[in-house]
Amino acid sequence: MMRQDAMERPDDTIADLFGMRPALDLLDRAEAGLANADELADADWTLPARIETALLRCGLSVGPQTPLVTLSGGQRSRAALAALILAEPDFLLLDEPTNNLDRNGRGAVIDLVRGWTGGAIIVSHDRALLEEMDAIVELTSLGAARYGGNYSAFRQRKDAELAAAARDLAHAEKSRADAARRAQQASERKARKDSAGRRARAKGDQPKILMDAAKGRAEASGGAGVHLRDARREAANEALSAAREKIELLQPLRMDIPPTGLAPGKTVLRLDGVTGGYDPARPVIRDLSLTVTGPERIVIAGPNGSGKTTLLKIITGQIIPQRGRVNLMVPFALLDQHLGLLDPARTLHENFRRLNPSANMHTAHAALARFGFRAADALRQAGELSGGERLRAGLACALGAMPPPELLILDEPTNHLDLDGITALEAALTAYDGAVLVISHDEAFLGSLAPGRTVHLGK
Repeated sequence: MMRQDAMERPDDTIADLFGMRPALDLLDRAEAGLANADELADADWTLPARIETALLRCGLSVGPQTPLVTLSGGQRSRAALAALILAEPDFLLLDEPTNNLDRNGRGAVIDLVRGWTGGAIIVSHDRALLEEMDAIVELTSLGAARYGGNYSAFRQRKDAELAAAARDLAHAEKSRADAARRAQQASERKARKDSAGRRARAKGDQPKILMDAAKGRAEASGGAGVHLRDARREAANEALSAAREKIELLQPLRMDIPPTGLAPGKTVLRLDGVTGGYDPARPVIRDLSLTVTGPERIVIAGPNGSGKTTLLKIITGQIIPQRGRVNLMVPFALLDQHLGLLDPARTLHENFRRLNPSANMHTAHAALARFGFRAADALRQAGELSGGERLRAGLACALGAMPPPELLILDEPTNHLDLDGITALEAALTAYDGAVLVISHDEAFLGSLAPGRTVHLGK
């Protein structure tokens, strides 16, 4: 099993990740002539070659003694995948295996799955990877539903379900309106008959005993009619409520970003000859110049370890450049991969008010509701949310400021979003009129974003 977040000790190496440090240490002792006969009998001389093959199969060329802390998140993910397949298991359990991977890394995972002859259960929101599946099981508040085929087949079935739910809702609304209309007509007929009966009684044309009998029959018939109409109306209301609930569950989430009013010719960001990074001796960013004007959409691209996240930290002031200047000229919002802006011990409402001190209670609730956190959901603690919920909460807190930020900086925003969340984010960014600076290896997401240009690092 490969988990999303594999924890390791600071001094762990590739060998530790593979669980092979003792076996490799034995080979080192054997080569140095320090192993006894029993140890030599247990030595696996094919192990180094098999480890190297597994790493290369996942697109990674490093030695077993490489410290994990020197690897990028994507490189660690590749190493974890290589460790998983070393023993050639019968079954793979993968939890978001393409998260943090660059294009080549994602391709390596897809190639691995495509050529895997054993079984596999994969938790993923990567649409390219889902295209390789034989079946998809979706978990929602409605339960678990199995769909045969890949993502394209799944999407078609989901769209058909939503269309059917919309037809059911329209039918339920018509049925309730018909029931209400029939009840109103029956009420009006009864009122006319009652009025006619009162007039006849007032004239005294018929014996009182006959009039009383007719009145009794009318009241009995009217009472039965009322009960029948009430039952039909209640059934129509229940059917309408069920239809509305189903379509609300099937309808994709919406994320509404307020307009910024960013002028097309306004300079948003300027970098002049910027050099910097964590290691002054080996800066990963060298002499980079960049100007962002108006509502541009720019992708920061490059393989894992090329400095993409480091560049965002330089732009936002978390890392001071060694040389050059950074001028950030508009209000901005940064959403990093780990959603560091959210305090896990606070509720979403408290986080919003902390990040937006001028916002009142109504503004906070309205902003959170626009991203799917309504009523009691706004009082949930940030630390209790799923990855996708944290991203939505981060977007709500960052973009709910007034005025809204004119520059949105996103670092792998689709990594922890579910499929509906990705669709909602794509729709929200399509409507967003500010500038966007994004790091992403999700090709489908980038296609939806339609960036104007790409800045390539690591070349």
